[in-house]
Amino acid sequence: VQLQASGGGLVQPGGSLRLSCAASGNIFSINTRAWYRQAPGKQRELVAAITSGGSTNYADSVKGRFTISKDNAKNTVYLQMNSLIPEDTAVYFCNAYIVVLSSHVGRSYWGQGTLVTVSS
Repeated sequence: VQLQASGGGLVQPGGSLRLSCAASGNIFSINTRAWYRQAPGKQRELVAAITSGGSTNYADSVKGRFTISKDNAKNTVYLQMNSLIPEDTAVYFCNAYIVVLSSHVGRSYWGQGTLVTVSS
């Protein structure tokens, strides 16, 4: 099983970016999916999460600006980030709880991280 994140980059304050995270491999089911971020010198924090049923939750710092969504057919989760501010600068990691097809054992998987830099 692999999670491949993409979509990071450099954006000016007030701009937008959309992150994607595609899951691939020996997948039976995917439960909760989430985006975390880690800024330099800070701990990794939860940004947004979406359950298999589509329920979402967000960190207070991104509510109203970020939207998490998923495409089950593509095993992909997205993070639409609008009205970006310099404090959003961080490496963003996707996470998913995946049950493996061959063993029906589930665990948490992480993507490789994608850097988002908000700067003028």
